Amino acid sequence: MTTHLINLALSLLFLALMAQLSIQTPEALGGIPITGQSLAVLLVGFLLPFPWGGGAVLLYLLLGGLGLPVFAEGGSGWSSFSGGSGGFLIGFFIAALGMGWLRRRGWGLHLGYSLLANGLGTAVIVGSGLLWLTYLYGWGKALEYGFYPFWPGAIVKILLGGFIAWSMLRKRRAV
Repeated sequence: MTTHLINLALSLLFLALMAQLSIQTPEALGGIPITGQSLAVLLVGFLLPFPWGGGAVLLYLLLGGLGLPVFAEGGSGWSSFSGGSGGFLIGFFIAALGMGWLRRRGWGLHLGYSLLANGLGTAVIVGSGLLWLTYLYGWGKALEYGFYPFWPGAIVKILLGGFIAWSMLRKRRAV
């Protein structure tokens, strides 16, 4: 139990720090920052045993909602859930649970499955975000602000996350 609590605390710190890692896209692409937040969510969901990864992400969302500046660019508060980021934030929790479920079924043991799991987790996050943005602004604006600026970074994060998770889980199994 102590190990789980330590992993939970480290995961919260990792999520908060990775959310602050930001690359600004050019104004021609909307000027929207690409952060390490979704990569961290998928790694936490995949690397912690099910359902601990989802629980860590849920606690992260609650802490951010309560006002701790843990979201991208120091964002926080319940208003984060009603604005344009709301769907993505909800998608984090769903994706983290899904990643843990896939890991429980052995998807982290093979690089191809690890990459596919990260792709599916990303699709859940982006899909949830696009649904919410469509509700707020319509489909065209949802794609313009929630998909087009992010897909190149998403591909990089899928590849990076899949490889990191696979190599970490492979090392754990070898020990």
